[in-house]
Amino acid sequence: MNIAISSDHGGNNLRKEIMALLDELAISYEDFGPQSNDSVDYPDYAKPVCDGVASGKFNRGILICGTGIGMSIAANKVKGIRCALVHDVFSAKATRCHNDSNILAMGERVIGPGLAREIAEAWLNTQFEGGRHTRRVEKITELEG
Repeated sequence: MNIAISSDHGGNNLRKEIMALLDELAISYEDFGPQSNDSVDYPDYAKPVCDGVASGKFNRGILICGTGIGMSIAANKVKGIRCALVHDVFSAKATRCHNDSNILAMGERVIGPGLAREIAEAWLNTQFEGGRHTRRVEKITELEG
């Protein structure tokens, strides 16, 4: 598995925590920054992750900002992206099983590092169930036009 990861300034600390988890799990990733805590615009940091996932260069992506809301909105504007904003383990598993989400968004100001690690690990380790869910995901894709 190959992951693209990024944040804005509001998610910088949690991004580093998730990169440490990826290292522990021996999951390959590319960090798209930012490399400082200076204020940045989250769409600029969502775009390379989304483009990389949509093109197939990366299997999945992780985006983090203060709430996760801005990143998830920006991500879902990119064709081929199914980004889920998640703040609990059950939803992390459900969005992989049922929605085949390919990007996970989280908010550093909403959840702590321990829970974020549990969410990310559950999301990374859960597979898409297919079956009746395939038809629904295909209908989501049709909405992209």
